[in-house]
Amino acid sequence: MKPVGRFLQRFHTTIFILFIVACLAVAVLLLYRILSNASVDPNYKSPITAGFIDQATLDRINALHSSQGPYPEVPVATGRISPFAE
Repeated sequence: MKPVGRFLQRFHTTIFILFIVACLAVAVLLLYRILSNASVDPNYKSPITAGFIDQATLDRINALHSSQGPYPEVPVATGRISPFAE
């Protein structure tokens, strides 16, 4: 019994840290298993109905600047420049 007591007295911090790390690893694995097994019923139908976009809004979206094209020119400010404006 004395060798076991001496072992625990000498390595109690290391054993405690290993125990905590093992518990956290088990918790992560269990959560991963729960989340990976969660699935939606194939017969589920969302209560949210799709909206619609009118033609004016669609034209405004299509007129937006594309990141693939050249950047539009920025007009040079005249007079005083506000440091808070872009």
